Amino acid sequence: MTEPHDRPTVAELVESVREWIENDVMAQVEGRLQFHARVAVNSLDIVLREIDLGPEQAERHAQRLARLGHADDASLAGAIRDGRFDGDLGAVLAELRGAVEDKVRVANPRHLRH
Repeated sequence: MTEPHDRPTVAELVESVREWIENDVMAQVEGRLQFHARVAVNSLDIVLREIDLGPEQAERHAQRLARLGHADDASLAGAIRDGRFDGDLGAVLAELRGAVEDKVRVANPRHLRH
């Protein structure tokens, strides 16, 4: 995903900042600043996972919505609120479970481990 840009890629840039914070900054600070550095590292990890997984997840999400007959999340949410899926909640739950798992894979994949 570099064209028309050259290296380093977005992911490489984010990773370099992440490593700098984790390896250099965190070793030199303590307390509140170290906590915020850890939060920054965790945030950059999320960004890296979204860069890596996002395109495939977006495609899967579009397919889920299409299987449920909706173009976007707002439309699906309205249909659920209006009770249009009350007779087939199992299908909706199966699709939404996949969506939630994808979100967790980006936010904190450790929560998926059993």
